[in-house]
Amino acid sequence: MNVANTQIQMRKGLLEFCVLHIISRGEVYTSDLIEELTQVQMIVVEGTLYPLLNRLKSASLVQYRWVESESGPPRKYYSITEEGKEFLGTLSDTWTSLVNSTIQITSKN
Repeated sequence: MNVANTQIQMRKGLLEFCVLHIISRGEVYTSDLIEELTQVQMIVVEGTLYPLLNRLKSASLVQYRWVESESGPPRKYYSITEEGKEFLGTLSDTWTSLVNSTIQITSKN
């Protein structure tokens, strides 16, 4: 079994949760998302973010608006919807439960 593949799958499983959490803090531009996710080693390839954002938009969990840029093409700024906030709340509860369960299991000898 390849440990790198397992690590990648673990990150992918948490990526949606982390992206929604970042967007929930306030309107965000895609490059800012990429920068934060890259800094904490949650994203390896930028190309994984765009399909995820499209899925979140299709599911009405996020929305975006176009903002004109003085130095280039317009930019998409993402924000979370009310439905997205509820979804994130459920994911947060699930995360807390998973962390607690994992700590209980891994703390035993």
